[in-house]
Amino acid sequence: MAVNITEVRVKLTEAKKNRLQAFCSITIDNDFVVRDLKVIEGHKGAFVAMPSRKLTDRCPGCGGKNHLMAQFCNDCGTKLDEKRASKGAGRLKLHADTAHPINSKCREEIQEKVLAAYREEVEKSKQPGYKPPKYEDMEDLDAEDFSSED
Repeated sequence: MAVNITEVRVKLTEAKKNRLQAFCSITIDNDFVVRDLKVIEGHKGAFVAMPSRKLTDRCPGCGGKNHLMAQFCNDCGTKLDEKRASKGAGRLKLHADTAHPINSKCREEIQEKVLAAYREEVEKSKQPGYKPPKYEDMEDLDAEDFSSED
């Protein structure tokens, strides 16, 4: 059974020098929405990154939550062990997907539809008088706000 993506919403980012090009949401079967997909410009072209959250751990001193790259506890200031992040496939694992396809066919279908909508929005943005579409959940956020989220 193919995934039936019935809507794709795209919000282009402002910083064109940034690898993050857009935030997106998809609607499946007019029934289920997945928000916070990202279009990222990679070395081999644009790709779609699934929604994710930063991985955290607890301070051994006070129990406060901290991002794995934090050097000191946000709550008590204790110096944290720099080697506490686990390595997966040779890189530090700092984020975990909150939603993702479980097979390559589904991933390809999502990527194809999202990138097509992204390219269409980029073309629209070049027109005089362009007004970005309303993207209710993300309109007050930018890339820096998003990346600082826990």
